[in-house]
Amino acid sequence: MKIYMTEDYQTMSRKAANILSAQIILKPTSVLGLATGSTPVGMYKQLVIWYEKGDLDFSAIKTVNLDEYVGLEPTHEQSYHHYMQENLFDHVNINPANTNVPDGLAADPQGECRWYNEVIHRLGGIDIQVLGMGHNGHIGFNEPGNAFELETHVVDLSERTIQANARFFDSMDDVPRQAMTMGIKSIMMAKKILLMVSGEDKADAVNRAFTGPVTPQMPASILQLHPYVTLVGDRAALSRLMENR
Repeated sequence: MKIYMTEDYQTMSRKAANILSAQIILKPTSVLGLATGSTPVGMYKQLVIWYEKGDLDFSAIKTVNLDEYVGLEPTHEQSYHHYMQENLFDHVNINPANTNVPDGLAADPQGECRWYNEVIHRLGGIDIQVLGMGHNGHIGFNEPGNAFELETHVVDLSERTIQANARFFDSMDDVPRQAMTMGIKSIMMAKKILLMVSGEDKADAVNRAFTGPVTPQMPASILQLHPYVTLVGDRAALSRLMENR
């Protein structure tokens, strides 16, 4: 595992963007596994800046996203499809036909997951998978206790997640109860993994994930077994881990 500790979120985002841009430049036909949430926003902004300067070309890049809520249309402002459009796809020269996000409105979500696995395999696998990590060590929607051997699958969201998401919707009834997510097996089959972490509130989870045992109770711990993981985090998030290395 390579570890890069930066001073703050901004420099973390730039370092992660450097790693992803190097992948794009060295292999213009790369398959990028992309993540959503607050952590990678700064990285996407930096990639857009470099694209606008003429430093990056996304025209032959293909993408697959980690997850999507079941029941949300792609244009819904809380869908991950909308997130990707807003933060990256609408601002670079990527071919929309080369972008892949699970269809939240699929009539058969389990069938959609099987199709998504086929998409990833048909693309030849993921060259580099971007990940964030939750306070309990979850990656994607793979919560503690989930089996390591799953590929893309449907998950029931925890009550804690549903409650936390309620602030983004007009009513509790509108909050998704399920999501489709790449499983741990899907993530581990990526050739490279780029894990981004930021903030003091992640320090304990990062330390437990990479100094403790590999266990489904700490999903990110499985990354200890991947041959090519790069961890990029700010000083606050990596403080405890660096003390113990």
